[in-house]
Amino acid sequence: MKRNNIIYILLLVVFSLGATSCEDFLEVQPNDLITQENFYQTEDDFKAATAALYNVVWFDFNDKFYYGLGDGRSYNLYAPYSDYIYPFSDLTETGLTGPLVSAWQSFYNVIQQSNKVIIGITGSSVDEELKAQYIAEARFMRGTAYWYLASLWGNVIICENPDELVSNPVVNTNSLDDVYEFVMRDMEYAAKYLPSSSGQAGRLTSYSAYGMLSRIYLSYAGYSDNPNSGTRDVDYLELAKKAAMKVIEEGPYELMEDYADLFTIENNNNSESMFALQWVPNGDYGYNNTQQAYFAAGSEITGDDAAWGYWTRASYDILMEYETTDIRRKATWMGYDDFYPEINVANGGYTYDKTDQACNVKKGVVGSNKDNSNVSRMNSALNTYMMRLAEVYLNYAEAVLGNNSSTDDATALMYFNELRTRAGVETKSSITYQDIIHERRVELCMEGQYWYDLVRRAYYQQQEVINYIIGQDRGTIIPITYDTETNTATEDTERDRSSRSIGNIDESIFLLPYPESEVVQNPLLKADPVPYEFTEDRITDLF
Repeated sequence: MKRNNIIYILLLVVFSLGATSCEDFLEVQPNDLITQENFYQTEDDFKAATAALYNVVWFDFNDKFYYGLGDGRSYNLYAPYSDYIYPFSDLTETGLTGPLVSAWQSFYNVIQQSNKVIIGITGSSVDEELKAQYIAEARFMRGTAYWYLASLWGNVIICENPDELVSNPVVNTNSLDDVYEFVMRDMEYAAKYLPSSSGQAGRLTSYSAYGMLSRIYLSYAGYSDNPNSGTRDVDYLELAKKAAMKVIEEGPYELMEDYADLFTIENNNNSESMFALQWVPNGDYGYNNTQQAYFAAGSEITGDDAAWGYWTRASYDILMEYETTDIRRKATWMGYDDFYPEINVANGGYTYDKTDQACNVKKGVVGSNKDNSNVSRMNSALNTYMMRLAEVYLNYAEAVLGNNSSTDDATALMYFNELRTRAGVETKSSITYQDIIHERRVELCMEGQYWYDLVRRAYYQQQEVINYIIGQDRGTIIPITYDTETNTATEDTERDRSSRSIGNIDESIFLLPYPESEVVQNPLLKADPVPYEFTEDRITDLF
């Protein structure tokens, strides 16, 4: 199916839900096209229309960009021979970089699919309260896609009606400030009108939206005309704190006891998962999670030829972050002699024994079809986390820290230390920004988040972040010896270092280039942005 520009409108498909259970509401195949005349007549129609928003429209984002950008560009991982990672880790991507182009298209597919759902439901004769719930679901998805676009490209085109771009695709962008305003309106609407509990496992709740608001408010708090102001807006910090606390105190979520259990198929839609992409087990291409194929170090893991991750490895920089007793390392990266009983079960488990002691990816690697019948070639059946409760704990701690150098706030420390206790590391009696960013990096590593943490910091501490990235020494590949017992990486001086060319590290790295195909079609992408005309007020009664 061709996806060549942002006016491409993904056709909605009817999902025949029938008697599907809460667990399998997405494990269905399309059987018809939705039109305004024959659809949006019942709640089942609304469920079917919004189901596609949990997977297929996000596929091109999830396939390579999710981790290539989120973890590659932040230098959690590198892969010197994989063109879907090294352009990001080397800061050399262009408007022709494949995953960048695909992600842009995927975000606008999410947006236009959501717009179609919103328009279709709005015109329905179904009860208004029910309509608002499913419009809220679509607005959550649209707002999330626009948050990514704002974080990565800054000024982008805001669109609420796909037909307008079909009739006139040559339009100006809207400013980053207006995009954030649009995102907050969408997510505040979602927080107000989504249900407090989900009738189907994996679907959004109002607390999913509050959690996302804690991320969005925290990001926007630092944005101003001065990227080196050194301070954040206290009103938005307070909103971020309130949104996070709403989730923590009132929401249905709780931490999983074992960190490694978060990343098993059996624990899809677990108690900590607040928003996850839902992939169809053994489903068709486009509805599947392909990531294991790009991560797995060898075919002995996958049981087939789709195991291309030998050179997709932890950077020396990230391995230096792990504390001696931190169990998150083993759940994220495979180290020499690490044993995983859930992989290659028939033969007693899998021991990682790569002789050069590289650390390949574990998170997202689940084994073969023999280990779990839901796994198939290039489909791990594992949900993709977009937000989980651990992030909200860290959002709360960061909002409490605010513009201070440290905090010993009891509540912030309690939630911060819950994560450290689960990870098997010592608790802290006070926390700084460096403590929080360290915790975010290791807790959410290989979950596509760390680059956005750096972008958020760069809104108000840009030069600090530039200096930090320079200090990562991306131009040097350091041969390492890794001690899995103590989580200690040391340079192997018997092997030579190697170097590679890195792009310029300056203020330009915080905005990606627009896809070249989009600029050719719409040269106004590079023109000055124009104000967006909002047609609704912000919701102000959420807290």
